[in-house]
Amino acid sequence: MSDTLTAGHVTSSTDAAGIATITFFHPAHNSLPSAILAELAATITRLGQDAATKVIILQSEGERTFCAGASFDELRAVADAAQGLAFFSGFAHVINACRTCPKLIIGRVQGKAVGGGVGLAAATDYCLATTHAAVKLSELAVGIGPFVVGPAVERKIGPSAFGQLAIDATQFRSAEWAAARGLYAEVLPDLSTLDAAVQSLAQRLATTSPEAMRELKQILWAGTEHWDTLLVERAAISGRLVLSEFTRAAIG
Repeated sequence: MSDTLTAGHVTSSTDAAGIATITFFHPAHNSLPSAILAELAATITRLGQDAATKVIILQSEGERTFCAGASFDELRAVADAAQGLAFFSGFAHVINACRTCPKLIIGRVQGKAVGGGVGLAAATDYCLATTHAAVKLSELAVGIGPFVVGPAVERKIGPSAFGQLAIDATQFRSAEWAAARGLYAEVLPDLSTLDAAVQSLAQRLATTSPEAMRELKQILWAGTEHWDTLLVERAAISGRLVLSEFTRAAIG
């Protein structure tokens, strides 16, 4: 297996206040191969079930790129529709893990988010970012489409803004654009200010009623109960399209 598919890691830690922090990293701009997607989904699920966890922070390493989305190396390695379904289902599992996690998840987006990275930010319950956190849904440019992450992104920013991102697939939109449409709750000027805001919110939530937060989360995600099947169906679409001559040439 290629080193780029096995590189990277997911780490987690929980402090005395019950603030759990999940951090992911990949040397290719924090892209997401299957191994990292599976580990992210498992870690979110595990911490969500841990009684010691009060609130979760989801973040990546580095300063200017939050997440570059799907691993192009792994996309190039997809040989048939079944492998394509399996790969794109990894994004479905992470989004559904965030959705069904009974703990509130704070997103910390320090830099650009592309494709699946936008979906990951959208799957958090409250997302804070820096001014460097521009967004782009690049899938259509390589002949796929943001099918799996689409429901999560559309839920946050609405169908019109989602359509703009999905159709103009080579254009970055600023962090301020994303905040104005609801993806980010606030845009901070720099990394230190972002970290202070994330920690302040996490500390306040850690002293809030777990039962109340769990009930609030269920209300916030009402109407998404069918995503267990919907996102996998969407993954099958991408899994087929990634085999097309257009996509093979674009990724290459």
